[in-house]
Amino acid sequence: MIYAAYQAQADLFDPVRMAARFTRRALGTSLNGFGETAFMRNFTAALEMVERAGLSHARPSFGVDRVPVGNREVEVIEEVALELPFGSLLHFAKDVDQPQPRILVVAPLSGHFATLLQDTVRTLLPENDVYVTDWANARDVPLSAGRFGFDDYVEHVIRFMEAIGPGGHVLAVCQPCVQVLTAAAVMAQHDNPAQPLSMTLMAGPVDTRVSPTKVNELATSKPLDWFEKNLIATVPAGFAGAGRRVYPGFVQVGAFMAMNMERHVKAHVELFENLAMGEHEKAHATKSFYDEYFAVLDLAAEFYLETIAKVFQEHELPRGVLTYKGEKVDFRAIRRTALLTVEGERDDICAVGQTVAAQDICTSLRPHLRRHHMQAGVGHYGVFSGRRWKGQVYPLVRSHVLASDA
Repeated sequence: MIYAAYQAQADLFDPVRMAARFTRRALGTSLNGFGETAFMRNFTAALEMVERAGLSHARPSFGVDRVPVGNREVEVIEEVALELPFGSLLHFAKDVDQPQPRILVVAPLSGHFATLLQDTVRTLLPENDVYVTDWANARDVPLSAGRFGFDDYVEHVIRFMEAIGPGGHVLAVCQPCVQVLTAAAVMAQHDNPAQPLSMTLMAGPVDTRVSPTKVNELATSKPLDWFEKNLIATVPAGFAGAGRRVYPGFVQVGAFMAMNMERHVKAHVELFENLAMGEHEKAHATKSFYDEYFAVLDLAAEFYLETIAKVFQEHELPRGVLTYKGEKVDFRAIRRTALLTVEGERDDICAVGQTVAAQDICTSLRPHLRRHHMQAGVGHYGVFSGRRWKGQVYPLVRSHVLASDA
């Protein structure tokens, strides 16, 4: 019911956005300079705000066409290396003179597309052969594809590592730190030749019992059946995944916005002012952020509910009771995969201490294969995007990968 109501509202508002877009563009080509009055600048800015209102359910572009490699610019071509119903392995292919470390970037499946990691990918590309988990929007996956739960996510990570081949590396951002750590242990238990040489876990909920955040408290404040009854919806007719039960992306982005509503309102007030004053560079930065932030995807209901139960309510991984396809996961099996954990000092989603817990879980790793970094002065997103990611965190990731590369 909630999904049908949301879609009906979105469909009704589409003509309003289209009218605002048409009017703004028509004014821009017909006023011949008269649009520079204060009234017209404010009016066209208001039209653009109306035009931008609403969410997108299509993956934005990564927007990475060329990167510097050494002393030259190299073309980047996106290729699908492996396509599965719930996600593809996306390869950013480059023509380079020397082989580079192959690294799988595992994007979070938490309501946004993998392009949320655009800055992460762009920073890695000049010195690494980069692959990304390009998760599908569950509302576009037909029921015939079956279910997608916690174990299926882990299996996807394993299959992606196998597609990359022996000698690869893996970097997980936020939510998939748990699944990537699990995948590494399962691969080690079975002596899988594609088990990663190094593993970087960034700002992830490995042990949410440590310094619980508002996100963690919400996940434990209600029984699991409350989440199922109140947050799970059925994809309506008109989509490939019609009939599939999902945790809608519009619910997730609404929850994230509610955590910092004052900041988001302020950002949009400033966006209007920048548009009205002709400060295009400032406006572009804000628009780029919200174009990505408001592009949402739906999660398969079973994955969302199993993650709530296993990671946030039962804490199965740090308690040592996590299973994969009925088999207990033994994290002591991880002996050869070097581990780097990274946290942000001001992270209000995955607090300090939650990710470094992986160091105590991987008890068989020798000291020279372990490293932890707490980045001062950054929140959750600053761990993997922005100035400090590029200048302070990434150099540590680079040395970690190179030290582990065979």
